[in-house]
Amino acid sequence: MGHHGHHEPQGEALLTAAQAALERSGEQWTAMRRDVFAALTAFEKPASAYDIAEAMSAAQGRRIAANSIYRILDLFVAANLAQRVESANAYVVNAHPGCRHDCIFLVCDGCGRTTHVDDDRVTDALRHTASAAGFAPERPVIEVRGRCAECRAAAAA
Repeated sequence: MGHHGHHEPQGEALLTAAQAALERSGEQWTAMRRDVFAALTAFEKPASAYDIAEAMSAAQGRRIAANSIYRILDLFVAANLAQRVESANAYVVNAHPGCRHDCIFLVCDGCGRTTHVDDDRVTDALRHTASAAGFAPERPVIEVRGRCAECRAAAAA
């Protein structure tokens, strides 16, 4: 399987897909987990637990602790609802939580936006190489740093 696309639900449909995926993994979809997921979907760039806690605190008019957010984000990563952008120590929502495969992130050093790309040929080759070296890959993380088209165009103008 090579580069491929997905139907990516948005809004309430994405929340429903996330809830179904979390419940399939044996976890409960609580109000707090829903709020964290909804807050994460509102960010255009990868968001840290502190970013999410700040947004939720402002929206709810009460302080939300980042430690609570971290625990939920870890659960979301394990349940395939979110992915961690390692180099930014931040998270992006998985827009297709029903599909589990390795991801490639294109991280713009200009604006910080992160684009998620699926190319199983690349990640399968990486897994094969690791296995051939006697290593059991669990969660390959591929991040490519550079400039997005918008930042390149702005720099050229």
